[in-house]
Formats: sequence, C-alpha cells, structure tokens
Amino acid sequence: MDVVVFVLIGFVALFGLITILSSFFTVSNMYAAIIERFGRFDRVAYAGLSWKMPFVERIAAKVSLQLTELRLSLETKTKDNVFVTIPVSVQFQRIKDKVADSWYKLANEQAQIGSYVENAILGHIPSLTLDEAFSSQASIAAAVKDQLDEVMEGYGFHIVKVLITDITPAQKVKDAMNDINAAQREQVAAQARGEAEKILKVKQAEAEAESKALQGQGIANQRKAIIAGLTESVEGFQQAVKGASAESVLQLVVLTQYLDTLKEIGANARTNTILIPHSPGGLADFASQIRDSLAVGNLMTDRAAEATAENARGAAAGQ
Repeated sequence: MDVVVFVLIGFVALFGLITILSSFFTVSNMYAAIIERFGRFDRVAYAGLSWKMPFVERIAAKVSLQLTELRLSLETKTKDNVFVTIPVSVQFQRIKDKVADSWYKLANEQAQIGSYVENAILGHIPSLTLDEAFSSQASIAAAVKDQLDEVMEGYGFHIVKVLITDITPAQKVKDAMNDINAAQREQVAAQARGEAEKILKVKQAEAEAESKALQGQGIANQRKAIIAGLTESVEGFQQAVKGASAESVLQLVVLTQYLDTLKEIGANARTNTILIPHSPGGLADFASQIRDSLAVGNLMTDRAAEATAENARGAAAGQ
C-alpha cells in the first residue's frame, strides 16, 4: 500500500513538473505570440522567454513583425482608352502595439490589402492619359500609400511603401509609341542634317566668292604687269631703233609671244592642244593679220573719239 501511494505521488509530481516546464515558451526576434485564456484574447508575448498558465492559456498564433511585400498585377484603362497592366509592390508590417487587431480583424491580410490597392489604383489611372500615367507613377504610388495607410492602420498594419515599378500597355500600343518616338527623333536628326548642310554650303559659297575675288585681283595684277612690261619693251625698242613706231613694236612682241607658245607646246609631250596647220612661210600672213587687227583697233578708237567729241559739240550748241 505504501509503495502504491509513493508511486502515485511520484507520478503526480512528475506530471506537475512536466506541465510547469512545458508552460514556458520562447518567442523569436521580430515575432509576437497571441495568448488566449479560455478562448479569449488575453495578451501578446514578444521576443524572449514567456510563461502561460497550463490548461488555462494557450498560444493562439505566432505572427511576424517583419516587413512583408505583396506583389500585385492590375489591369485597367487610361483616360485615352488604352488598357495597361500595372505591377504594384506593397511593403507593409504589423504595428507592434496593434498585433491583436492585425490577427483578429483580418482573416487574410494580403487578399484584403490587395483589394484596397486595386480600388485605389482604379481611382487614379482612369482619370489620366497614358503619357500622364507614365509621368505620374511616383505621385500615384504616394497617393495609394496615403490612402492605404489611413485604412489599414485601423487593422493593425502600417504601409511602409507602395511601388509602381512599371506601366505596361499592350504590345501594339508600345510598338506605335516606339514608331512615334523614332519618327520624332528622325525629324530632329533631319533638321540637324539640314542645318549642317546649309552651313556647309554657305561656307563653300563664301570660300568660292573669296577665291574668285582673289583670282580677279591676281588677273588684274597680271594684266598690269603685262602692260608695264609691254610699255617698257616698246620704249626700249624705240630708243634702240630710231624711227620705230609703237604699232611695229607691238606686232613684233605679239609675233614673238606666238613663237614662244609654239615652242612650249612642242616641248610638252603630253599636250592635248590642237593646232591649225600652217607653214613657216605663213608667218608673214600671220604678221599681216596682226598689223591689220591693230590698224582696225586704232581706227575704231579714233572714230569712237570723234563721235564722242561730235556729241559733245551738239549738246553744247543745243544749250
């Protein structure tokens, strides 16, 4: 009898010790434990060692306090009737002081947060054109965050960040936008090329004009040098040969130049010049032609001078 009592007491003591030791529990860092007493919420246990009353309290759940990301892909239509797909990332976490609300008030926090995000996005995108939506991604995300944070705070969640990573229209719309962008860039490039060609042509024209001006100055200086040389030759010949006239000297100079030209042409083996055939005896005829030409030129000059003088006298008599 004493042995049975002793065994029973030992069993009860062992059971009580196991029960007491099993009532201790630990909570990991960035987690919280929901403690219920007889099925009713009692308290929240945070990271570290905790104790619950055996058979009276239980751990209903251990929830994370870490930052959680929810990724969604929403399809909607813009103001200019373009259907777009919008990937949205929502970063949220439980508020430490409202862990019980986050556990008891929402059955599926991710699904319900997703519904609120969709409602907020659909309240903004349809009022914007496609271009406005592209340029307003940051402002749309900020507006969605403010709207979500205000609602979800009552459920024990803090919305840390809402990211709209992209706005993706249909492939045909993207191709059309790329074509428009390419056409605009080609137009800018064509204008730049046109301006460059215009500048080049203007510079070429200026260079050509300057070249012609310099060429004209060179020809004028050359002619002045020729006249000065002829004048000097005529004066020297008249001094050496008494009684020689200027016409005879010019005839000799022209004939000499003609012969020098023939000499230079004959010395160049690659010349393409075509000469009219003539005999050495034809030089007399050529000299005669030169004299006749000079005589005709002098005659025309004299008649022109006489006509000018006659007109001057007629004008004086009319007055």
